Amino acid sequence: MTIATPDLDKLAAAPEDILARLFTPMNVDGVYGRSGRYEDVVEGLGRYISTLRPKRAEVFRFPPVVSRTLIEKSGYLKSFPHLLGCVCALGTDVKRVTEAVAAFEAGGRWTDSAEASELVLAPAACYPVYPIAAERGAVGAEPLLFDVASDCFRREPSKDIDRLQSFRMREFVAVGAPQQISAFRDQWMARAPEIAADLGLTHRIDAASDPFFGREGQMVGRFQTANALKFEMLIPVRSTEKPTACMSFNCHREHFGEVWGLKTADRELAHTACVAFGIDRLAVALFARHGVEAEGWPQAVRGKLGL
Repeated sequence: MTIATPDLDKLAAAPEDILARLFTPMNVDGVYGRSGRYEDVVEGLGRYISTLRPKRAEVFRFPPVVSRTLIEKSGYLKSFPHLLGCVCALGTDVKRVTEAVAAFEAGGRWTDSAEASELVLAPAACYPVYPIAAERGAVGAEPLLFDVASDCFRREPSKDIDRLQSFRMREFVAVGAPQQISAFRDQWMARAPEIAADLGLTHRIDAASDPFFGREGQMVGRFQTANALKFEMLIPVRSTEKPTACMSFNCHREHFGEVWGLKTADRELAHTACVAFGIDRLAVALFARHGVEAEGWPQAVRGKLGL
């Protein structure tokens, strides 16, 4: 399914101009310092998204790290091992630390002595919420709704402004009966044109699949597409010909229900879904569409962002 806007206008700002004027390189591809002008827009997006929050949604703000055990149990390691980042440390063993420092001073690598900790960098904002939901027992007649956010990391170094290694994600998550969850996802897809219009962004919505790893993962991706489990809102950032996925609308079916024992009131496996806002991609899309100087943006857009 494709829903397209007819006016894919020429972009007002090129990616290289946005990078030069709003970001500061930090010597690693896909990792940047961000200017105050950029952060003003990010904060405005946060305010705007909060106005969209579903009624009854419980708010969680998670740290940029998550339990390694949680991620392993969730299946992320099997599906996306190429994207995952593990937090490693030297620890407090004097001999190991001393040898690591000496190796570095001799021109070697201190990281060879580091050991994996119990933490990984959060690959998405929603993973910690499913065990929290499971601890509360069976879902009632109404689905559980959450508003979650965190800084995220995926190991895909890129010089492209719309593919950062370190980025921010906001998600609305639903847990409940299959019909409720399908309706939740479909309702948010139906609202996508309204969101794009509020932000003055041209867009289209297409079926998509996640970047699963390996040959087996490609089969999973084809299943995901064939069963219409994932859609993306594509917005021009680097070009109008190849727009960027800035939002996604995802049905996980019973996957997290099986992993965490999530049950509905009738003791069936609960389904889950999420609508994800790529905060940095949306921010960059706004600058690309309206120009680097936010003071000159359409007043209607500035009003929605509270700028």
